Amino acid sequence: MARGPENRERRERRDRNNPDDRADSDIVEKLVYINRVAATVKGGRRFSFAALMVVGDQKGRVGYGHGKAREVPEAIRKATEEAKKSMIRVPLRESRTLHHDGAGRWGAGKIMMRAAPPGTGIIAGGPMRAVLEALGVQDVVGKRMGSSNPYNMVRATFEALKQQASPRQVAAKRGKKVSDIIGRRADTAGAEAEA
Repeated sequence: MARGPENRERRERRDRNNPDDRADSDIVEKLVYINRVAATVKGGRRFSFAALMVVGDQKGRVGYGHGKAREVPEAIRKATEEAKKSMIRVPLRESRTLHHDGAGRWGAGKIMMRAAPPGTGIIAGGPMRAVLEALGVQDVVGKRMGSSNPYNMVRATFEALKQQASPRQVAAKRGKKVSDIIGRRADTAGAEAEA
């Protein structure tokens, strides 16, 4: 009997020092959408809930998840767990904006995103804004076209983010130097100097 409390104390200490828990502490969770679904059964209607969540560390990692349950908190918990498992890394320029413009499509939902100068803020609506805030983007202009279904909007945003590539990635793929890639970007933009 004496071993029980000691083991529990040791387990709690081990859980406190778990690196996964520390990594989860700086993750931002955003609820994008909750859908109430009614199933008609013999005794009347039975309600259940579906939640769409976006999570991110605001440093270039973001994920989304979908959860269904009879209660709202349980649906949110399931969606959050799925979102944490599906996180992707997106390269950011100066940790504040995208490296280049991008477009994404999922079903009838289409979106486009453009990199923006400092001070612009996030000009995007609804589900796209939630994804970009969780990602840690500070300056971006986004536009939705077609369907406004939040599920399609989030997936289309992720499709656009997956296409993002940093100059280092492009240089490695082409077998060139990073300065060549950045030099070209400065020539075409006409505003940025070589870094």
